[in-house]
Amino acid sequence: MEQEKRNGIAVNQLGFRRMDRKTAVIEGEGGTFRLISKTTGESVLEGKTGTAAEDRSSGKKVCRADFSGVQQDGTYKLETDEGQVSDWFTIGDEVYGAAHPALLKAFYYFRCGMELEETYAGVWKHAACHLTPAIVYGDETRHVDAWGGWHDAGDYGKYVGPGAKAVADLLLAYECYPNAFARALPLPETDGAMPDVLHECRYELEWMQRMQDAESGGVFHKLTTLRFPAADTMPEDDTDELYVSPVSATATGCFAAIMAMSARVYAGFDAAFAAGCKAASERAWDWLEQHPEVPGFRNPPEIVTGEYGDKVDTDERYWAAAELYRTTGEERYHEAFLQLAEREFDKYELGWADMGGYGTISYLLSERRGDLAVAERLRAGLLERAERLAAVSRKDGYGVSLQPEEYIWGSNMLVLNHAMLLLIADRVAGTDAYAELALNHIHYLFGMNVLGISYVTGFGSRPVKHPHHRPSEGDGVDDPVPGLVSGGPNLGIQDDYAREHLAGRAPAASFADVMESYSTNEVTIYWNSPVVFVLSHFV
Repeated sequence: MEQEKRNGIAVNQLGFRRMDRKTAVIEGEGGTFRLISKTTGESVLEGKTGTAAEDRSSGKKVCRADFSGVQQDGTYKLETDEGQVSDWFTIGDEVYGAAHPALLKAFYYFRCGMELEETYAGVWKHAACHLTPAIVYGDETRHVDAWGGWHDAGDYGKYVGPGAKAVADLLLAYECYPNAFARALPLPETDGAMPDVLHECRYELEWMQRMQDAESGGVFHKLTTLRFPAADTMPEDDTDELYVSPVSATATGCFAAIMAMSARVYAGFDAAFAAGCKAASERAWDWLEQHPEVPGFRNPPEIVTGEYGDKVDTDERYWAAAELYRTTGEERYHEAFLQLAEREFDKYELGWADMGGYGTISYLLSERRGDLAVAERLRAGLLERAERLAAVSRKDGYGVSLQPEEYIWGSNMLVLNHAMLLLIADRVAGTDAYAELALNHIHYLFGMNVLGISYVTGFGSRPVKHPHHRPSEGDGVDDPVPGLVSGGPNLGIQDDYAREHLAGRAPAASFADVMESYSTNEVTIYWNSPVVFVLSHFV
């Protein structure tokens, strides 16, 4: 059954760092609130809520309780004279200390092609899977041995574009916040030399390299079976034939970009691997130059697994040119980037279909001089986008930067992509103007939302319990794999369960914690990855 919000006070169920601003959202007109210590059972603070206002996304009238003045470590709850009570939560500087590594460890649980041993996977262990070579769709005489990588989502498909977005978020998190990854998870590869985040990304990157067509240098779009397996199928029991879909420009552009980025990041840890990434990136770029006009990807006939169709490849080429220039310094990549920068497309989005933001970030964070006028134009555009998001966040009843119509499939990705962009804007501008707003997005994820649910499995007093995730459904373990981020509210109600049970709900309440509601409660690697980035700022 889906979980409804309890008792009218929504908080971050993990808690708040001692020196941060601390607020809760209370439904109704507000009034007096009290902060109760679990240790003594007594009130440590009494205050007045802010003015109540209608929140369009949740369909509720809400107000804020601010208890930032309390900085004493402890466990607390909020209550009002109307009988409203919050969940218990912690105040302390380690409130995210367990969640951050769990959100990263989730990628290990997404691994394909290897046994997940009990030593590392605990009760969520399972046997190796999907080890047979894949048929090249349309040329059944050819096979590609593309084992490994991460399952993309609640099913067992593997996709180059979404995988590149996830790796980019993690590598950016490491580049911006290396100290956040100082502790071992651990993983089977943990060696005390290279951080585990880089070990984990390498597992996906090596799979991507197997997806590069040996003949052309282009990159196959995806690797899946013809159709999805049953909802309770374990990975090792999904034994249908595997197919790689044809080469696409979007996959090849993403591949060129992420390999160039990886060549830079891994150079100080494994020179041979970094050189291999650089060579693979350059081969993919050559393919892009030889194929300037390519139709957008569509699923081939017979294949009905996730399409990840994308009609426009300008943003992927733009990202690839930026990363290749930043990594190699070669002027030909710079010239290509400058030409692409003149074209009309979104240069600030961070989604799997709109990769332009990664190209802009790479260019603005580059140590290379570049074109100062173009850099300034991109910088101004980034800061303008950030301020627009900030304005929405400041007005929203729950503090996030989504308009009502943006509660779409994977809305939690948008929530955290926006928070990520706010933090990047601060870095580019040399300010800390947006950090508090970015943290509001974390509060929302962990329970400060209209449903009072934590959208991360295993974390919070009332976390998601039934994600659309086949291993969690089929493994016989009561609790789902921990550290998985649910897609979140989706006003599109695009599955049978949602259509039957969620029609008429407010956008931010259009969510069901049931396996059947894949359009609201699925998990994916690229919903986890921006959370890792944002939380890295706060640990």
